Amino acid sequence: MKGLVILAVYAAIMITATLIFTKKEKNVERFCVGNRKENWIMSALSIAATWIWAPALFVSTEKAYTNGFVGLFWFLVPNVLCLIIFIPFAKRIRKEMPEGITLSGYMRDKYHSEGVKRVYLFQLMGLSVLSTGVQLLAGSQVLSTATGISFELVTVLLAVIALSYSLFSGIKASMLTDAIQMIFMLAASAAFLIMTIKSGGTSGILEGIHGISGNYTSFWSKDGIEVFLAFGLPTTIGLLSGPFGDQSFWQRAFAVKSNRIGHAFLVGAILFGMVPFSMGILGFAGAGIGYQAKDLGVINFELIREMFPAWVVLPFLFMIISGLLSTVDSNLCAASSLVTDMCGGKELKKTKTAMVVLLLAGILIANIPGMTVTHLFLFYGTLRASTLLPTVMTLKGVRFTPRGIQYGVVSALAVGLPIFAYGTVLNSGPYKTLGSLTTVLLSGIVGVIVTKAEVRHGKSAR
Repeated sequence: MKGLVILAVYAAIMITATLIFTKKEKNVERFCVGNRKENWIMSALSIAATWIWAPALFVSTEKAYTNGFVGLFWFLVPNVLCLIIFIPFAKRIRKEMPEGITLSGYMRDKYHSEGVKRVYLFQLMGLSVLSTGVQLLAGSQVLSTATGISFELVTVLLAVIALSYSLFSGIKASMLTDAIQMIFMLAASAAFLIMTIKSGGTSGILEGIHGISGNYTSFWSKDGIEVFLAFGLPTTIGLLSGPFGDQSFWQRAFAVKSNRIGHAFLVGAILFGMVPFSMGILGFAGAGIGYQAKDLGVINFELIREMFPAWVVLPFLFMIISGLLSTVDSNLCAASSLVTDMCGGKELKKTKTAMVVLLLAGILIANIPGMTVTHLFLFYGTLRASTLLPTVMTLKGVRFTPRGIQYGVVSALAVGLPIFAYGTVLNSGPYKTLGSLTTVLLSGIVGVIVTKAEVRHGKSAR
């Protein structure tokens, strides 16, 4: 019963805020990108909240606890840098396509090719589905454990909450609730950080800075290099390509006031970093006191119950719900905008139907037996890397032929993903890294080769 009350209160707050501060949207374009002049501060909060995927709340603590500062570094730093690196490209796409809505639409218009659009739709929609699945998986694991509600029911309840306010006004509801969620997460993170320091002092944190085993003393030690190869490098590749392969961030680039895009993404990156940093400090403290984890996937939840008073679980659960649903509602809006490419952007009913379909797919993925947050995180990180080079090179003025784009992305997915999946099954760092690098590089290399071949045979890149 307590769990249902928590979810009901959370839903009531978000729905009430949406009803008070937004109006029901009936226009497809405004549903997807608002008035294109959204406030940059609220946009920054929304960007930060959207980027707080399940791994930001769970993997940061896990890596700090198991691999010390080495593991936390390879998660935190690429996460922040990727949003900063994205800034000039967000500005460029807005300048070139001021009335745009999606990345797939931009690439279609750039190459005058429905084939290019379909390849991008496959990647962008696939990411939205997998991302939604992992948010529901991670959130439901903790909430089910904490409240006693069945895992399956929690996945459905979380999905319904996100849908309830997203259907009302689309991107405006998403950005408003994201801002509220981010403010709460920042407040909770600060409180947890203070309580962690008070609980064991800075000495307790420093004792755990090398991980629970105490072996992670340097980036260049044998153990440090193993973390880099098994986690750091594939994670960095996946994260640096993250915003480029995620429609949620292109959508915000089209929605925020054009002369404040850089401000929004820079501040968003900084605000984001505060949350996994605080979760990482919690991991250090857990290692410092020698706590033996029962389930590494939810180690932060275990540590909060172990180290803090019982009532602290409540704000932590609100934090978890905020972090996960901020990404879910952003995925819903991303999917709805992608459907505008599929259906010509005319029917709001189809746009909203896409949200429901996305959630159903996410619920199914979350309930696959044996599925883990970390595996899904690394897998969809590799998926979004498949379009990184074609997107970046196109925005930098490099011209491909449509076939070059299509063959490049398909080759990256066909070769890189199986290698990465094999490495994941074997838990092999070298194979994971090879799969990630192959996915990133092959799309660009094959794209350039095919383009040059077509140009030599008289077909110019348009």
